[in-house]
Amino acid sequence: MSPPLRLARWLRSSRTWIILGILAPLGMLALSALMLLELRHDAWEKAERSAGSLLQVVEGDIARNVEIIDLSLRAVVDNLKAPGLSTLSPELRQLLLFDRAVTAREMGVVLVLDETGNVVIDAGALPPRQLNNADRDYFQAHKRRSDLGLYVSRPVVSRLLGVPVVVVSRRIDKPDGSFGGIVLGSLKLSYFSRLFERVRLGPGSAINLYLRDGTRLMRHPAIEGDIGGSIVETPSYGHFRDRRSGHFRGASVRDGVDRYNAFTQVADLPLVLNVAVAIHEIEAEWRNKAVVIGLSVLILCGLTIALSVLFGGELRRSAAMQAELARLSRTDSLTGLANRRRFDEAFARASNAARRSSRPLTLLLIDADHFKRINDHHGHAVGDAVLRKLAGSLRAGAHRPEDLACRVGGEEFAILLPDTDLDGAVPVAERVHRAVSALSIPRAGIDAGSVTVSIGIASGLDGGEDTAERLYRRADAALYAAKKAGRNQTCTAPSAQQADVAPEEKLRLQTA
Repeated sequence: MSPPLRLARWLRSSRTWIILGILAPLGMLALSALMLLELRHDAWEKAERSAGSLLQVVEGDIARNVEIIDLSLRAVVDNLKAPGLSTLSPELRQLLLFDRAVTAREMGVVLVLDETGNVVIDAGALPPRQLNNADRDYFQAHKRRSDLGLYVSRPVVSRLLGVPVVVVSRRIDKPDGSFGGIVLGSLKLSYFSRLFERVRLGPGSAINLYLRDGTRLMRHPAIEGDIGGSIVETPSYGHFRDRRSGHFRGASVRDGVDRYNAFTQVADLPLVLNVAVAIHEIEAEWRNKAVVIGLSVLILCGLTIALSVLFGGELRRSAAMQAELARLSRTDSLTGLANRRRFDEAFARASNAARRSSRPLTLLLIDADHFKRINDHHGHAVGDAVLRKLAGSLRAGAHRPEDLACRVGGEEFAILLPDTDLDGAVPVAERVHRAVSALSIPRAGIDAGSVTVSIGIASGLDGGEDTAERLYRRADAALYAAKKAGRNQTCTAPSAQQADVAPEEKLRLQTA
């Protein structure tokens, strides 16, 4: 079969359309899944970009403000070394030491403490307010070490202002290098809270500022008791400790919410800024799209599969109907045997095959004896019953799959026996005679033996010059001879060569 014909046959198959109807939705589901995965990837990329941009903006603001404070502190340290400073009036000395940065809105106090921790210069008051901060951690840290540089303290409550602050300080050395005190500037924690409040965060998300030692300076949204707490024992601290910046995903120890955490160190300061975005917030929009797209695709795929199954079923029923119509068009409606059309097709194919293979082909022509009497005496209904029983007798005789029993017209029948010679055909005829002799229809008064048949047999086409037409004529002549000789018997026709020499003398009769 050529490829186009195979393709056409394949496309006409109901199974093909059912398979395609299932594979196509599965392909749609796979493509939809890939698309949803890509959308999810885009949502994560967007969240990462947003978190990175947020970190950059907030980190820049904090770094700039701390740098301004540090510049003021450096200026104080340097100016304290200026000769003659102690001879200046307190007002002039204050003007020389402090710039306008110390009056910024979020600034707390700017103080100079001596080596004992007492306030000796106060940027916000003349005379300086009386205070000793020798017990503060930042004071003790500078006293112990001369190489600290800029020191950022843990959150403390200002003793002068009464509000939470972070103290930024630097050491003051005496001319001999010994500890001479510190200069400090405090930054109100309200600065961080106002800065973080400007950041738009979704439910479950947060922004945090930590010291490098794991102390939390600020959290937004604020949670009571969080400020000043430590995260050293949490998995997050390991990420902050080991890298300057990065991101990771993890569940919060406090509330168990799974978050995407992006973090960075603030400039060269011992500060870590962290943006924690809830995973459900990152995927919320994607999840809504996934539900809509997923349900739509599932519904469409379900409809496609259902329609494909229905269409396949219709194709199957149509094919079955066409096959049945084809069978009926080649089947005798009364007897169920092959009809004349199928006989002609099968006879032509068998003739060609016998000629190509040099194998014999035998044809039996059978005619019911005195069938007109049965119709006239018993009626056509009984006659039809007799024909149906005759068809059963022929089936009993032609029992091989390749044998074909046919009704060629009226009370005439034929049996086609491929790969069979005369010796093999005679037993078939004998079986037919025996089966017919047992035929009876008691309700019509037809007893066994009342119905007989005459049979003509011809064999040939086994590589000789015989043709299908001549084979049929010889079988028909043998049938005529059987009837002429008294009916209820079989007559075999001579071979084609013998028939050419003496067509009448060569017919052989065999009584049933």
